[in-house]
Amino acid sequence: MTTTSPRLRALPSRLLSQAATHGDRLVSEGLARIGARKWHYAVLATLADAGPASQAEMSRRTGIYRSDMVAVLNELERDGYAHRVPDPDDHRRNVITLTRSGTARLRELDTVLAGLQRELLAPLTATQRKQLAELLTQLVNHHDGHQ
Repeated sequence: MTTTSPRLRALPSRLLSQAATHGDRLVSEGLARIGARKWHYAVLATLADAGPASQAEMSRRTGIYRSDMVAVLNELERDGYAHRVPDPDDHRRNVITLTRSGTARLRELDTVLAGLQRELLAPLTATQRKQLAELLTQLVNHHDGHQ
């Protein structure tokens, strides 16, 4: 059995990477158990929070590559969670809207994700969880140029 070097255990970048890998796997597997993917949640949550949008705008809002967005929207539309219609102002593009079934699915995904977040952050108190989210937000905003 090998032990991790104290120098490696002290590197925040390494710890963030390990935690992110674990969190990503936990969320991906948890959502897969109910036939969903992280991108499904990203699109449904974004539609619920920000309203209908073109495919290109949805790509910008969610960070999902445009080429991948088409596949995600195909899946959501196939399952009745989202609907694409031609933009009345520009028939070359589609506008995506959330359906009633999509709203119900989003509530289901919110519940599943809340449980997965509790599992991921189990060793932390509620205060520590809030602090962690605030600190991670600060890091992400800084490196994305939002400060």
